[in-house]
Amino acid sequence: MSAGLPLALTLGEPAGIGPDLTLAVWQRRKALDVPAFYVAGDAGFLRRRAAALGLDVPVAPVTPPQANEAFARALPVVSLDVKATAAPAAPDASSAPAAIASIRRAVSDVLAGRAAAVVTNPIAKSVLYRAGFTDPGHTEFLARLAEEATGKPVMPVMMLWAPELAVVPVTIHIPLKDVFGTLSTRLIVETGRIVARDMSARFRIARPRLAVAGLNPHAGEDGTLGKEDAAVVAPAVAQLRAEGIDARGPLPADTLFHAQARATYDVALCMYHDQALIPIKTLAFDHGVNVTLGLPFVRTSPDHGTAFDLAGSGKADPSSLVAALKLAARLSAIEPALAAAK
Repeated sequence: MSAGLPLALTLGEPAGIGPDLTLAVWQRRKALDVPAFYVAGDAGFLRRRAAALGLDVPVAPVTPPQANEAFARALPVVSLDVKATAAPAAPDASSAPAAIASIRRAVSDVLAGRAAAVVTNPIAKSVLYRAGFTDPGHTEFLARLAEEATGKPVMPVMMLWAPELAVVPVTIHIPLKDVFGTLSTRLIVETGRIVARDMSARFRIARPRLAVAGLNPHAGEDGTLGKEDAAVVAPAVAQLRAEGIDARGPLPADTLFHAQARATYDVALCMYHDQALIPIKTLAFDHGVNVTLGLPFVRTSPDHGTAFDLAGSGKADPSSLVAALKLAARLSAIEPALAAAK
């Protein structure tokens, strides 16, 4: 990690499985070989959740510089003024303020050089919206915080990563009927540029190979199944290639994700949410990681939601959070090289 700094882990939705997974991962930290992290949140809340789960997890309030040393003996927590009081599966009035304050602190610490990367536990957008949250989602909020801190515009790109596959949805959380009006050559090109840059700088792939999926079945079948692939997607691929980026497409999505095809590219750019997420959740449901590209810091997150039905049960699988922590440590270890490149 950057200069041996700890990772900043957010609390997530207090009523969800994020706190459960955090406690379980720390308790099994040696067996899971996880990097040192601290939680930005309410120490008392985590003590109460650990007791409710029957977990022997001591909690130590720390400052970020103390987290690495404390990690061996207790779960380090950078305490915030905002308290969390929600019971498992029962979000309350404290849920949104606690989740938001945790994200803000984690981002602030990373940008100030007090932490190596941000790892976010899942939030419940519906809970945040009821509290007046105005950003479309987690990723957009992180982008706004980055812009506020740096004064520079940010275009965040969501990538789902696993050793088996990496995918990027060009359009994300919009209804399927709106994809045709939202997708543009410019959007594909801007997304492809960010993906190529960050895959090179952060993942250390010298010349990333981008496979660009078609929008329509069989990539439009020469226009007989839709004109968008020829009119929108193909020009974007041509422009990316003209800029020196190794991109090819539009490629039929139904033959893009088998093992032999996956060996020919590093990232698949997909035109809409489910085109990207169905294959990776089929191949890597329990260990996929959400990585936000385009930010001035490393951010990863487990590729699952709050799972209210499992909160407080002790049955939630920590594999995706473990993968997110390990990937954040891996990417932030070479973050100084990225900073120097900029």
